[in-house]
Amino acid sequence: MDHDIQDLVRAERILEAAEIASQRGDARTACDLFERACSWSRAAREALRVDDPQRALLLAVEGRDEALAVEALPAVAAAPGRGERVARQLERRSQDAWAARVHEACGRRSDAARTWEKAGEAVHAARLLEDDRDPVGAARVLEAAMRRQPARWELHVALGALLLRYGKAEGAARAVQKVPQDAPERRAALTHLLSALSLLGLVQARGEAEHELERLGGPISEEARASSKAPAVTRLFGRYEVVREVASSASARVVECIDAVRGERVAVKILAAYDVMGAGRDALTRFEREVRVLGGLEHPNVVPLRDYLPEGPALVLAWMSGGTLESRMTEASLAPSRAVEIACAVLSALGEAHRLGVLHRDIKPANVLFDDAGVARLADFGVAHLGDLTTTATAGVFGTLAYMSPEQREGRPATVQSDLYGVGVLLFEMLTRERPVPDEVPRLRPSGVHRDLDRRHDEAVLRLLARDRADRPGDAFAARRELLGLTWAETIESAAPRPPAEPASVRPAVGRLGLLEDGRTLDRFVGRIVERVTLNDRALARARAFARAAHRGLQGILRVDRAGGEIWIEARKGEPLARSLSREEARALGAALDALHGAGSAHGNVDREHVFMTSDGPTLLFTPDAEPTATADLDRLALSRLQSNLST
Repeated sequence: MDHDIQDLVRAERILEAAEIASQRGDARTACDLFERACSWSRAAREALRVDDPQRALLLAVEGRDEALAVEALPAVAAAPGRGERVARQLERRSQDAWAARVHEACGRRSDAARTWEKAGEAVHAARLLEDDRDPVGAARVLEAAMRRQPARWELHVALGALLLRYGKAEGAARAVQKVPQDAPERRAALTHLLSALSLLGLVQARGEAEHELERLGGPISEEARASSKAPAVTRLFGRYEVVREVASSASARVVECIDAVRGERVAVKILAAYDVMGAGRDALTRFEREVRVLGGLEHPNVVPLRDYLPEGPALVLAWMSGGTLESRMTEASLAPSRAVEIACAVLSALGEAHRLGVLHRDIKPANVLFDDAGVARLADFGVAHLGDLTTTATAGVFGTLAYMSPEQREGRPATVQSDLYGVGVLLFEMLTRERPVPDEVPRLRPSGVHRDLDRRHDEAVLRLLARDRADRPGDAFAARRELLGLTWAETIESAAPRPPAEPASVRPAVGRLGLLEDGRTLDRFVGRIVERVTLNDRALARARAFARAAHRGLQGILRVDRAGGEIWIEARKGEPLARSLSREEARALGAALDALHGAGSAHGNVDREHVFMTSDGPTLLFTPDAEPTATADLDRLALSRLQSNLST
């Protein structure tokens, strides 16, 4: 180093000394001095002059001089060992994006993907892994990023495209369907969705997606347009011709198919929460558990397993053309003898399952199906517990709350008697058309609904619903014997008397109903004040939604009196809302609305005339009909107005 430069350095005139060194052609000294002066870009330029691209790249990145870094990168990548060292140094400095570029320039795809992922560039990382013949790793990178940032819609589009390239149409459709309509990525998502729906044979859904894509200005080829209109025959797993999609949930999808080999109609249950890319291991475990259970259960009241397809994974089950108990209960009332017949069929299936060491743990109407002959069969052993029934199974989060035993709801172990409780809820609901509220004494008894039933029938049903499992029957066979030991009516005879053909006055006929002095109607059988509305199709559908919701914040539905042409509802209590709702009251009313929306109905009259305040909180009144324009969103908007400004 020249003496004058040394003098400038001693005087701490570093930058001036660096300039002189650069002018005299001493690039190495100039680089050192520019770096000491934190003039990173100038130091990088001098490093390039002395053919030190490694140092030049590090300095350029430090100075955020992308042009210089790009200029130095090829020389760094030309020597693989040097490139690896530079990449490690960049990672230690948390310069992950540049470390990834160095790895990629050196041809180290897996290292590049790892550091691109750290840098937040999951889409690029996945592309590199796929190029490196690791599609599983690519999907995992995208799924991990989606869990961290669920609203980064480009990740959903990238995952959908990846799954499509490997023939996973179900997973691809699920990924891109999550992209909202107002997202900029929606158009790209729709293009992949069209391909996925075509592979799945879902023609109607594809047509709807096409219309939306056209509205967004997306191109649709003539070939694609023709394929959407053609009655395409899609086969699943090369053998099962798709007829229609029957049901779907977060964990599985059920498709009605024709088995091209056997020529019979089947239900193909495809696990949705697990795919070839490795997500949803817990769901896969439950799915495989169902295979093992059904493989060992050959019983006339269990849905038969036809095949297991591990490549799906998918179950092939015998087709149950009679639908579910859930749908039958919404369509018509069941005679007591038919209700008990169905309950005993479920008990027979459970008895065999319990004998083999299996608890079902999810007894509910949707899991009771009917074959061509109307025979009830138990389905969906996906949450069943396999093991020794001398021990117990932890309930965890499995099961459906309304049909779950008290011990399961409290997180205590499930036993044989837990399944019997679920059957008790089924039977009670079939007999009374009301679902018992957990931890509450039922408002009705079967004998209060059916004229030909008495206290013995009530006791047999309520024994299944005993809170203490020790008070329930010892096993499924004992419960079945107890029910069959009684005679159950084969016709529906209402316990309420029929009104006279020509009533002499507005006062109800002497019998179950009585008119009080203040004009209210008393149900003498249960000592409850009731209100009555005219029975018609709309009111009945509305009442069913309220009954299915079964929430404390909704006016209760007591009974459908078909003979009298009326619906009985719980008498309103308290006073109409005359002030703004508190936060807690709005939350309680919101929960009631959520339950009603979940039962398939919007209220449409969330206002102060239909909200009554009681000591237990707000109650939303029953209305026989909703406005045609009623929606869940409008209900929530009306609720927010009641909380913020009652007068609006």
